[in-house]
Amino acid sequence: MKNRKSLYKGEVVDLGLERVTLPNQQTMQLEVVRHPGGAAVVALDDNNRVCLLRQYRHAAGGWLWELPAGKIDTPESPQHTALRELQEEAGLIAKDLQMLGSFLSTPGFCDERIYIYLARDFTTTDTDRHPHEVIEVHWIEFRQALEWVHNGEIMDGKTMLGLLMAERETR
Repeated sequence: MKNRKSLYKGEVVDLGLERVTLPNQQTMQLEVVRHPGGAAVVALDDNNRVCLLRQYRHAAGGWLWELPAGKIDTPESPQHTALRELQEEAGLIAKDLQMLGSFLSTPGFCDERIYIYLARDFTTTDTDRHPHEVIEVHWIEFRQALEWVHNGEIMDGKTMLGLLMAERETR
């Protein structure tokens, strides 16, 4: 990008200053994080239980309930990311994967788009977690997981939205 000065480029984010002209003709410099995007999976079994990960997140200050999810590794597709992360984090191989939608996680300063998938009909396999991933795999009744969204037990945005998007598929 020609009007961008990179401040930091890591494995996950690229932080830079971008000179932009807004629709109101104001020209300014904005801090923008560029991110390759991610994919998350709502894995539902035949007993209407959802696979949730209890994962330690240093940046968030402790343990969170999350869907299996991760960063898109260029040049893979969001669907491939979803399948890969489901296997790596939860030890599941999905035979049926359906796109539920996507969203922008923090559009005020970041271009990260997260794609949400619904997985059914899967087999189990070994996990392949990264050293920084401290994860417990749990199977929770879907209705209980929705209750956790509404009572604040689940605080992760992609997980909240993914469960709410999948609700229409469980009726």
